Amino acid sequence: MEPLSILKTDLWNSPSPRVASGSPETGSSVFLVHGHNDALREMTARFMEKLGLEVVILSEKVNSGDTIIEKLERHSSVHFAVVLMTSDDVGAKKGATPEGLQSRARQNVILELGYFIAKIGRSRVCVLYEEDVELPSDYYGVAYVPIDSKGAWRFALAKEFKHRGLNVDLNKL
Repeated sequence: MEPLSILKTDLWNSPSPRVASGSPETGSSVFLVHGHNDALREMTARFMEKLGLEVVILSEKVNSGDTIIEKLERHSSVHFAVVLMTSDDVGAKKGATPEGLQSRARQNVILELGYFIAKIGRSRVCVLYEEDVELPSDYYGVAYVPIDSKGAWRFALAKEFKHRGLNVDLNKL
């Protein structure tokens, strides 16, 4: 087997998360990846805290003179990642007309999505997305949950946590 296919097997098909410490079955740390929608970031973070989870938000952590990627690496030993894909940017194929522009998540959000898929496994990553946001088409297996106005996304996200062994009380919804 060539090295690249081994790497793909290890990263994309690993059944267990790669967390630095603690048991993934009893863990409670969740990394929240976000763009510029501060209201949704706060609403999601407070919801997860209400469920008893420890929420890691990179922008709330001390920089310590680190680059962004170093800071990300330092705080990424978590049991689960929630990625907020909000319509912060627009884009299209080269040569497209202005009418062809689509709402997209920020580039840092896409990068961090890939980072967490590789680090903890795609089964421990959930994407919450706004309806008009273009979703990455290169992978399957990551939970996509639409952010709806009635708040059903909260129950769907809590079920993902519960399914992955995070200790959450669904009665707190």
